Amino acid sequence: METTEQSKVKYRSYTFKTSTSWTGGVAGSVAAPGRPPMAISPPVEFKGEPGTWTPEDLFVASVEACHMATFLAYATRHALTVLAYRSHANGVLELIDGDFRFTRIVIFPTITVDRHVSESDVHAILQEAQRHCLVANSIASIVEVSPTIVMQ
Repeated sequence: METTEQSKVKYRSYTFKTSTSWTGGVAGSVAAPGRPPMAISPPVEFKGEPGTWTPEDLFVASVEACHMATFLAYATRHALTVLAYRSHANGVLELIDGDFRFTRIVIFPTITVDRHVSESDVHAILQEAQRHCLVANSIASIVEVSPTIVMQ
């Protein structure tokens, strides 16, 4: 017999679709329904074409973008007004047991909030975002967040 608590749980599933096409050499393009195609290639370190997005760039960017979106969602949920958010991230790619893998991604957000906001509240929401970022939760790499909080 289901309890009232169990019957309230809703399971959801989403499918995200992308496509890639080879354009010659080592380059290609990636697209998704309703979005423009984007040129891609391996990084120049692996004989790719300069000036194009790489799978490595996109991997690090997806973790960084997901963390931002998750932080902003939790900030809204907790009525924390964010005046500005910007970040950069470093992804460390290492050769381990003969294969390259990302071992660590460090996100450096700079978050500007009203001076009346408690810095500890911002840190609590950052921790919540870090725990619940779906992309970070889907990878084996260590993801760290090293924030700068600006009170304005």
